[in-house]
Amino acid sequence: MPAYGPSQPAKNHPPPNPSGVHFLAAAHVADRLVRSAEVTERDLVVDFGAGHGAITAPLARTGAGVIAVERDPEFVRRLGIRMSDSGNVKVIPGDVRTFPLPRKAFLVVSSIPYAVSTALFRRLLTPPRTALSRAAIIVEWGFAKRVTAAVPRDLEAAWWAARFELDLVDRIPPRCFSPAPKVASAHLTIRRGEPLSGLAQRALWTVLSAAYRAPRLPARQAMSAVLAGRRAHGVLKAAGIDPAAPAGTVRPDRWAHLARRLAEDRGLHWPPLPKHLNR
Repeated sequence: MPAYGPSQPAKNHPPPNPSGVHFLAAAHVADRLVRSAEVTERDLVVDFGAGHGAITAPLARTGAGVIAVERDPEFVRRLGIRMSDSGNVKVIPGDVRTFPLPRKAFLVVSSIPYAVSTALFRRLLTPPRTALSRAAIIVEWGFAKRVTAAVPRDLEAAWWAARFELDLVDRIPPRCFSPAPKVASAHLTIRRGEPLSGLAQRALWTVLSAAYRAPRLPARQAMSAVLAGRRAHGVLKAAGIDPAAPAGTVRPDRWAHLARRLAEDRGLHWPPLPKHLNR
């Protein structure tokens, strides 16, 4: 992971460790992370917060094109030297939160600081036309549990889960990092779900917004205005959704299935997606 503090700590003082900065120190964890992403030599892979290269090195061995992004100038210099014989690796100074994402299909395999997990997930998963194809990422355990919940607790997480498959692969103990964090980490994988057309994504955002605006209402009531006079009970049943279930308890994949069906109905019109989704 990247260091967001000074590269050289003062003597006789503990090294600075801003929130979320813990370096992966277990080679077997890095190797398993890379394998889970099914990286091939045809892939373009981004390692955010490359640090000392714990994940960059095994990625390099796959033959894939690797972009190692690191914020700390000293780590950039050292990693550049370490990877100098790997023609398929580019070490680039940059911040996880602002580094320009590739426009063509890419993977992410990295161990990221806890403090920037939400910001990175927003960059990767929120845009309707994201080029992310899959990822294997190490995040804080609690964060992983939240984003992989069968029923997300908020609209943003539901939007992610309706379009991507997020799976918690394994728990990673603190001893696998240096310095050891106070909490466990998680190995998380992300894969694209069944494709959604542009119109289906507009329908999806509309139904998710309605569901999370009134999560305690029965789904048929929460969707009544969205369906523009159509019999909500029958439409929901056809999509595999219990019309009587509270809207906030419906799984995102069911909402996505409904959105695909609704997008085929030429009598329904869907508002454009909000601009903030493309930021």
